[in-house]
Amino acid sequence: MLNMTRISLIIFIILSITACSNLLPGVKQSTQSPWMSFADAKLAFDKIIPEKTTEKDLKKLGFDPFMTPNVHMITYLEVIQQFVPNQSVRMDDLPNGIYECIKAQSACKGYTVAPKILNSKRYGNAFLDLLNFRRKTITTGWKFTALIVLKKDLVVYKLWGGEPNVVEFEDKKNPLGPIQNIGDIGQLLKY
Repeated sequence: MLNMTRISLIIFIILSITACSNLLPGVKQSTQSPWMSFADAKLAFDKIIPEKTTEKDLKKLGFDPFMTPNVHMITYLEVIQQFVPNQSVRMDDLPNGIYECIKAQSACKGYTVAPKILNSKRYGNAFLDLLNFRRKTITTGWKFTALIVLKKDLVVYKLWGGEPNVVEFEDKKNPLGPIQNIGDIGQLLKY
């Protein structure tokens, strides 16, 4: 009777592992921000009007480095690095707002923001995945990036980019399965 219970349990475990990819791990990576989608972030960004929007207006839109997580403040030196990466770029080549801001030196600053939500889910054969023979992963989500440059308390320049629809596939094969990276284990044991 005990052997029959043990065999039934082993069969149940094997069927569960091989038939159900829900057992595979997933990862959700997000940057805390007031925007829950690419469209939300872009909508807030579109309300910024250079030469009209003030620092106070930016705070209302969610671009406040002191209240909104992950809004980074940059100095005029970092603005220079963004727009004059080498000597082949002349100051005359810069957009007018950037040129005036850089000339203002310490009165020039900027905000960078890069909210994102990425979900990674492993799929496929759970048995092959758990034994490290083959791991398939799909990553979906979005990434938004923005640069806002201010002279004193007035926005003089803005720029955005990103990926509204991230879909990435990874198919990693290890013919030796669990012993494929045995050298890595030796490295871990050193520490």
